[in-house]
Amino acid sequence: MRFFQPLYLLGLLLIPIIGGFFWWAMARKKKALARFGDMPLIMRAASGISFSRQAGKAVMLMTAVLFLTLAAAKPQIGTHMEMIKREGVDIIVAVDVSRSMEAMDVQPGPTSRLFKAKQEIRSLINPDRLKGDRIGLVAFAGEAFVQCPLTLDYSAARIFLDVIEVELIPAPGTDLDAAIATATKAFDQQERKHKALLMLTDGEGHVGDPVLAAKQAREQGVKIYAIGIGNSEGEPIPIYNKRGERIGFKKDEEGNVVISKTDESTLQKIAMATGGKYYRASPSELELDQIYDDISGMEKKELEGRLSLQYDDRYQWPLALALLFIIWELFIPERVRKMKRSVEV
Repeated sequence: MRFFQPLYLLGLLLIPIIGGFFWWAMARKKKALARFGDMPLIMRAASGISFSRQAGKAVMLMTAVLFLTLAAAKPQIGTHMEMIKREGVDIIVAVDVSRSMEAMDVQPGPTSRLFKAKQEIRSLINPDRLKGDRIGLVAFAGEAFVQCPLTLDYSAARIFLDVIEVELIPAPGTDLDAAIATATKAFDQQERKHKALLMLTDGEGHVGDPVLAAKQAREQGVKIYAIGIGNSEGEPIPIYNKRGERIGFKKDEEGNVVISKTDESTLQKIAMATGGKYYRASPSELELDQIYDDISGMEKKELEGRLSLQYDDRYQWPLALALLFIIWELFIPERVRKMKRSVEV
C-alpha cells in the first residue's frame, strides 16, 4: 500500500487535539456540577446526563477524522498496466543568430533582438503550454543547422536554447531560405501534416528566395508562423570586444553605419505562402498565445504510446467508513432516557 498524497496524513494530528478538547470540555462540565454537592448524588438526580455517551460520540468523531484523513491521502492498493498515449503536433522553432540580432531596439529595455527571441522561445517551451507537442530548434545566420532535434524533453530543449548566441554560426548574413529548408528536413519526412514552423527573426534576408522555400515547405505539410523582432525604423548594429564592451557600430565598405530594419513584408509573404500568420513581437507576448491557439487547432498525431504501471485508488473505503461513523454519531443521543418504574401497592 502507498499514499498518493502523503502530506494529508498530517491531518492525523487533529485527532489528539479533538480528543484533548472533548476531555477538557467534559472535565469542565463535571467541575461545574460538583459545585452543587456530592457528584454521585447529582448524577443520580440529573435527568439523563451520560458522560460515557458523550465520550463515545467523541471517539466516533475522532474515528471519522481518522478515516477522512486516510481518504484525503488517497491510499493505493494493487496495480495494473495501462497504455499511456500522448498526442500533439511537431513544432520547430527557427531562431535568427545573425549579427543584426544584436541591435538594441526591443522595448522595454532596450534589449537586443536575440535576447527577446530567446525570451519568447523560453516562454513557449513550457509543459503547461506544450501539452504533449514535440519541440525542436534550428539556428540560422548565413547558414542553418538543427540545434535540437524534435523531442518531448522540454528541459533538454531549454538547455539547447541557452547556448544559442550570435557567435554560434560563423557564416555571416541571414539565409531565410536555408532556415526554412533545414527546418523542413528536420520534420518527419513520411508525413504531410502535424507540422508547424515558428520563425523568430528580423527578416533581413539577403540570400536565396525565402518565399519559394516557404511554398516548398507547404508541399511537405509545414505551416509557418513568423514573429518579427525589432522595428521597421532601423537600428545600428553594435560591435563588442571580448570583454563585452561596445566599441562601435557595424559599418559598410564606404564607412557608413549599417542600419538594420525589420523586414515585415518578407515575413508576411513567407507566412502567407504556407497558410500561416505573421506577428510582431510584443512585450506581453500575446502573439505566442495566438500562435499556439492556432497550432492547437491542427490535427494531432500520436507521438508516444507506452505501457505504464498504474496504482489502484482505494480512497473509497476509508471515505465510506468515515461517513458511516459520522451518521452513527448523529443518531446517538447524549442523554439516557430514564425508564419510569411502576410502583405496586
